[in-house]
Amino acid sequence: MSPLKPPPADLVDPFAGLRVATRARIGLGRSGDALPTTALLDFQTAHGRARDAVHGVVDYERIAGLLQPLPSLTLRSRAPDRASYLRRPDWGRRLHADDLPALSALRGDYDLALVVADGLSAAAVNAHVAPLIAALLERIPNWKLAPVVLARQARVALGDEVGEALGARLVAVLVGERPGLSIADSLGIYLTWAPRLGRADSERNCISNIHADGLSYAQAADTLVWLMAEARQRRLTGVELKVDAAPALGESRRNDLCLE
Repeated sequence: MSPLKPPPADLVDPFAGLRVATRARIGLGRSGDALPTTALLDFQTAHGRARDAVHGVVDYERIAGLLQPLPSLTLRSRAPDRASYLRRPDWGRRLHADDLPALSALRGDYDLALVVADGLSAAAVNAHVAPLIAALLERIPNWKLAPVVLARQARVALGDEVGEALGARLVAVLVGERPGLSIADSLGIYLTWAPRLGRADSERNCISNIHADGLSYAQAADTLVWLMAEARQRRLTGVELKVDAAPALGESRRNDLCLE
């Protein structure tokens, strides 16, 4: 009698082939009326990483060192601490009044101001900001850059006030994105033409999902440079500046971009 053959793998675990194509938690199985122990521990680990990313601290001193010889300065939003920042998003959108004079003293004729904001993922900022800025600088050797602003407890709209105070024609805010249960260190970039207080989210362009398993530094920098050049030529950003024509983008990468 011939030995029994094992059932095909897709019958044992019909989701096995799908898991290699997505980070989504699919086909986790059951242990009685609960999740299997491995799946439960994996979920708890991911949840812990997301919480750590939100409540973590950005090492701005290290980032400033990595950016040298590019000048930088560290400023604060109106949120005095992390708890206040999370409870009062509006405080994170405005610059601390005591820091405005130092910024205004640097006002000049700048093509671009870069603002690094901790946002909702310190892990993303610590991991990705320095190499992303390095990739960007390689692509814009003739652009006049303002000193990089490293902003504590900051949200995207804080870049409007920073860019206005510096007199920059464009501001790009590099910010830690809200972590999920699959990615906790995703970075985003928000680009705004003629930044000033009161700009709406619809007047910005967003490049999202910059991390090891998402958009690479080179791809993000190429896309940002294309948007910056178009913004400077057309004197606008936001919903009227579409990314469909960006030459460096494949169809799959266009899906990583959002307009806000």
